[in-house]
Amino acid sequence: MDFRLKVFLTVANRLSFTKAATELYITQPAVSKHIQELEEEYKIKLFDRNGSKISLTQAGLLLLSHAKNVFEIYREIDFDMSTLIQEQRGLLRIGASTTISQYIIPPVLARFHQKLQDVKVTLRNGNTEQIEKALLDKEIEIGIVEGQSKNQAIKYIPFLKDELVLVCKRDHVLGLKSQITKNDLLTMHFLMREQGSGTLEVIEYALKPFAITLDQLIIEMQLGSTESIKSYLMNSNCVAFISIHAIEKELKNNELMILDVKNLMIERNFYIINLQGKPAALPELFIKNILNHYNLKL
Repeated sequence: MDFRLKVFLTVANRLSFTKAATELYITQPAVSKHIQELEEEYKIKLFDRNGSKISLTQAGLLLLSHAKNVFEIYREIDFDMSTLIQEQRGLLRIGASTTISQYIIPPVLARFHQKLQDVKVTLRNGNTEQIEKALLDKEIEIGIVEGQSKNQAIKYIPFLKDELVLVCKRDHVLGLKSQITKNDLLTMHFLMREQGSGTLEVIEYALKPFAITLDQLIIEMQLGSTESIKSYLMNSNCVAFISIHAIEKELKNNELMILDVKNLMIERNFYIINLQGKPAALPELFIKNILNHYNLKL
């Protein structure tokens, strides 16, 4: 039954029998057989099939909620029992928004792995909105995000401070200006992150004192990652607001430069997020570990 639920959970997450078979290292007919046996067990359809596409029925959605809870309990059992024999092992699922997953969290994960080599960690990358949804759907235990949406079901723990700076390529004509004004901002061609990005939300808020909305800016393109924005900047006359953490290498190599915008300072906090209530032992251990590394306290 446990394995059938695992098969069901994988199909439900992937919405594909083929992808579930690949992930579980079993054949597609075996996946279909497990789902069929579950449907026979509960005497109800779990998936609607429309050609090659599938979707969850109401019964499937209900079983998905229960299956997530079941495997969350199993992960807690696995970790708690291992601590009784002076071991710490288990699976920890973390989600991080793009800037953090690329520039902040990898060294932290490496140090955590050195201390707890029997703990398997998976890292999901997405924008702030996607990471919060994954946490609420219990697809991850911990998130680290760039904004604070103040969802009542989520606990937000301040982590690191960040600054967004206006950046362009090193030989950009704007580099000759000592300061960028409001009028300059309205004539520049911007690169922006996609909707749902914590960065986009912070920029929008920071421009309010200038009486500038995002609609007034000339947005040449919206891109889904900081790396793609940096690469585009180096090959265009565009500008972009980017985390200072993300451009250390490019500044050092004289590939990008920071433009000083008059009376504009865009600061924000990164937050560690988990669901309200006492976290399970393994997520709590990771949170304490990451805060201790930066000399922070809960």
